[in-house]
Amino acid sequence: MRTIAVIARKGGSGKSTVAVHLALAAHLRGRKVFVADTDAQRSTSHVLRGREGSGPELAATSGAKLFALQVAAQRAGTDLLIVDTPAVVEEELSHAIVAADLCLLVIRPTFLDLAAAAQTTDIVRRLRKPMLVVMNQAAPARAGIDPPAVKRAMQVLEMLRLPVVPTILRARAAYQSALDTGRSVEEVEGQAEAAQEVAGMWDFVSGFVFGRTPARTAEHAS
Repeated sequence: MRTIAVIARKGGSGKSTVAVHLALAAHLRGRKVFVADTDAQRSTSHVLRGREGSGPELAATSGAKLFALQVAAQRAGTDLLIVDTPAVVEEELSHAIVAADLCLLVIRPTFLDLAAAAQTTDIVRRLRKPMLVVMNQAAPARAGIDPPAVKRAMQVLEMLRLPVVPTILRARAAYQSALDTGRSVEEVEGQAEAAQEVAGMWDFVSGFVFGRTPARTAEHAS
């Protein structure tokens, strides 16, 4: 079993949206998935409980209970445990990072998100964990060219030597409307672009956690 902690110190980054779509991407590809919602807002729990049909297993829990949950999930034959974390509670965040085989840092291309990302990276680096960055809620490219804010954000991440998932998740209403019914954009007709983004994110992230690509630790990315 592998564990991914989806993290963000900045509220509003879309962390829970990424966590749910990642969990559903794995589920739709035949993986046995368990989602641990340690965020007090319980956004991920609300979404998945509104889902019709099969889906990932779910527990609304706390960081202190993650180890016991990992043991139980592994005994149940789970392939992937995804932990949705709170944005600002450092102790809860630290529990998730310690439990993780990979930390997935979600940021928007804004100054405040990038500043918060630097703080989060310090925590991940101290705990010597692998990390990837997902760029979320980015404005769509025009004629294949990203807006200046997205370019600047990518340059900052490169300067910080943070490994970035090459597929950018764009600002699309489809993500929220899909979650309103407990679904992924991959399950909604007419959302091919968003579905391709989620598929690209899953392909890259799964390569790290299931061994197709060697992960870099945040320490090595410093």
